[in-house]
Amino acid sequence: MIMRQGQQLLLPANPLFIWGTLVVALLLNMLPLGRMPWIPDFLALVLVFWSVHQPLRVGIGAAFVFGLAMDVHQAALLGQHALAYTTLSYFAITIHRRLLWFSVPSQAVQVLPLFAAAHAIELMVRMLGGAPFPGLGLLLAPLVESVLWPVVSVVLLAPQRRAPDPDENRPL
Repeated sequence: MIMRQGQQLLLPANPLFIWGTLVVALLLNMLPLGRMPWIPDFLALVLVFWSVHQPLRVGIGAAFVFGLAMDVHQAALLGQHALAYTTLSYFAITIHRRLLWFSVPSQAVQVLPLFAAAHAIELMVRMLGGAPFPGLGLLLAPLVESVLWPVVSVVLLAPQRRAPDPDENRPL
């Protein structure tokens, strides 16, 4: 793959780090903060990140399993989060090659529709099940997730940016 000028060569991602960040994001979603509709879905954010950067390791199957875990935790309709996460992962994998050519702020703008679609799917399934409309604060969650995209990119790519053998004669 041809790299952009000035783009840093990254080390391979450690699978334990990938799965560890997904579990930490699942635990962040499980914190008892109350059900405020504007709180970002950290698991969706990390799933999209790893679906874009490591599509062969984190895919639709992982998104489905984590979605079922969220459904069981929130006592939601079984499959509500699973459907949203699998759709999110599918579209993230679909656009991952194109997305990586853009700068991180541009990527944040381009993943905003993905997050909005995932929240729309969750809302649609929830309302078909008879739940009341959570309010217009739900529109803020995809925006907050999109704003968090650069932060997540810096934090999750940090372990891959270190030099394997730092040497003053080797710039890589």
